[in-house]
Amino acid sequence: MTAFDDRKDAFERKYAHDEKIGFDVEARCSKLFGLWVAERLGLSGAEASAYALEVVESNLEEPGFDDVLRKVRGDINGKGLEISDHMLHIELDKALAEAKKQIMEKGS
Repeated sequence: MTAFDDRKDAFERKYAHDEKIGFDVEARCSKLFGLWVAERLGLSGAEASAYALEVVESNLEEPGFDDVLRKVRGDINGKGLEISDHMLHIELDKALAEAKKQIMEKGS
């Protein structure tokens, strides 16, 4: 194997690792955010966990978090709650920061 092949293989492994980390962070973020929304919807325990899983699954529809925000916005509106888009974005940002922290700590 040549040095070029070694470098190519190392790059491919790093790319695959980075993609997995990104996926894990998004999934954890969606779960944390889903648990936060579940609490506002009056859910707890197994119901809150099931709702958080729905939020995680909704994130598989398209890149980014627009699909997650659409899902929770519909649920929030369905319950007649008044939570602004600004507040949702703040909480999503908090969940993302916490998810990154948790995944990086886990990987250490």
